[in-house]
Amino acid sequence: MNSEVSHYRMCLVDSLSEIGQTNWDGLLQLQAQANPFLSFAFLDALHESGSASVQTGWVPRFICVWEQVEGQETLVAAMPLYEKLHSYGEYVFDWAWANAYQQHGMAYYPKLLSAIPFTPVQGSRLLSINTEARQALLKYLQNLMQSPRYSSCHILFPTPEEASILQSSHFMLRQGVQFHWINHGYHDFEDFLASFEHKKRKNIRAERRKVRDAGIQFQHLRGKEIIESDWCFFKQCYDHTYAEHQSSPYLNLDFFLRIGKNMPDNIYLVIASLEEEKVAAALFIHDQHTLYGRYWGCLKHVPCLHFETAYYQALEFCIQEKIQVFEGGAQGEHKMARGFLPQKTFSAHYLQEPAFADAVAHFLQREHGGIDDYLDELRERNPFR
Repeated sequence: MNSEVSHYRMCLVDSLSEIGQTNWDGLLQLQAQANPFLSFAFLDALHESGSASVQTGWVPRFICVWEQVEGQETLVAAMPLYEKLHSYGEYVFDWAWANAYQQHGMAYYPKLLSAIPFTPVQGSRLLSINTEARQALLKYLQNLMQSPRYSSCHILFPTPEEASILQSSHFMLRQGVQFHWINHGYHDFEDFLASFEHKKRKNIRAERRKVRDAGIQFQHLRGKEIIESDWCFFKQCYDHTYAEHQSSPYLNLDFFLRIGKNMPDNIYLVIASLEEEKVAAALFIHDQHTLYGRYWGCLKHVPCLHFETAYYQALEFCIQEKIQVFEGGAQGEHKMARGFLPQKTFSAHYLQEPAFADAVAHFLQREHGGIDDYLDELRERNPFR
């Protein structure tokens, strides 16, 4: 599907290879809120491993806006976009909307979705070099949204600035809550603990002591230090966690091997061992500013091992590396007692059918009030002095 508007050439592509890593990452470097999940290496690993593919219900429909510059085409805007055949792996739940469509004899799928598969991380969705290119991108998206093939369009975890732009482009905004840790220039973990209320500080020390007393040892691996056997062990832990929750894992070993090879500077793996036997692992993605907690799993239960491996070891890493933010992932009020504070997130939604759009708008208005009340309640439980 191609379109010509002014001096731009706009099209949909079903493979990142049609865009090219140089073009994609070159555009990404110009974004104010890029992150490793938007990189060519991460997205390509999802697609080429088959984790996010046509077979798993993620059909790539990336929007590209090209401009002729000095006789060459330059990518000036783009959007990671998918045709979705279900709502798995999104972390913003619209199952009730899909059920309402079905009850009225209407098809909710396929729908359009702009998101990073299986990744509830805020970041740029309207990639562009300037306002004009972004407007061309939005115009193309709006034309696509009118297709009778799609019931709706959903843009998950955009930046707050993009959320405002989307709201002015006839999208309805939905709010969510995540928990993030902020580095206030701590010198070490004890300096961080000193900022807590006495009881909270005492509880964290007790949790860490339980893990030490159990004899757990930790191995910290970065990038190219991670070998295939480490990834195999991590995948075993990852699969075990999903099995415990009676669910199927989204990502396969090939995906993890690909990101380990192609984006090593962004990978941090913590492995816990007991009497020289590996028992747990936590995987983190990071850049210079932010650490993202992604996946955790264990093969043997040890009290408080989850908190130590997935949070406290990572917090020490952030303090050591002077990383400013640690995003702990989706949901989890338990993170507050460990120094993570609530942050508002956004998603943007457009439904073609007017009656359903009105119903969702009323629902979101009520939900917004509930989110604000929830945030006020959480802030009253601030663990810091």
